[in-house]
Amino acid sequence: MPRPKRKSAPPTRSSDADSSVRPEPKKPRGNQFNRIDQLFESYVNKTLGLIDPEGIEALCNDVNVNHTDVRMLIFAWKMKAEKQGYFSKDEWRRGLKCLGADTRPKLKKAIEGLDKELKVPECFEDFYSYAFQYCLTEEKQRSVDIETICELLNIVLKSEFPNQVNLLVEYLKVQNDYRALNMDQWRSFYRFFKEVDFHDLENYDSSQAWTVIIDNFVEWLKEKEKN
Repeated sequence: MPRPKRKSAPPTRSSDADSSVRPEPKKPRGNQFNRIDQLFESYVNKTLGLIDPEGIEALCNDVNVNHTDVRMLIFAWKMKAEKQGYFSKDEWRRGLKCLGADTRPKLKKAIEGLDKELKVPECFEDFYSYAFQYCLTEEKQRSVDIETICELLNIVLKSEFPNQVNLLVEYLKVQNDYRALNMDQWRSFYRFFKEVDFHDLENYDSSQAWTVIIDNFVEWLKEKEKN
């Protein structure tokens, strides 16, 4: 009986190959991230592995922006920074990639123009909420003290609502009902400034679910007007 012819093995297809034999090569990290990381290293606290308040001050000097300037708060918002006064490497990468800044001159130019980011109402509202949240420095903290709220109002809203902010800050400093405010109260200030005419308060409707502090503020404004 003749021996059967041996069939040649079919060619191995790439889909049949064991992926464990040939692991996928790692994608090389781009030069952009390298430059962003180098910038981070120039400000980082080596012990903490974070950019700390001293590093942020050095950054402010380099980009010629005061640390109390609203643009530095916008910068923290772009990074989604979680801890006030500190930037992690991941946050730094996220922010600088978003801004397209991988060199110090590019970063300086980007920070200088950050106030333009808030021209879109939805962006401003998100930033406004973030500004309050950024001030929650303790675990499980839900409110921010009045002094900080007044500083925040001057940084975030005064450029758009100068008279309203001055009056609200004056009220907050003399009232004795609240030592700290929560997010709902903070948000109600911006809504109030947008919707209510401060000249006569005629379009203010107390039945529209305003926070109590807004009701109290309106009463204070009316009394102040009488005097």
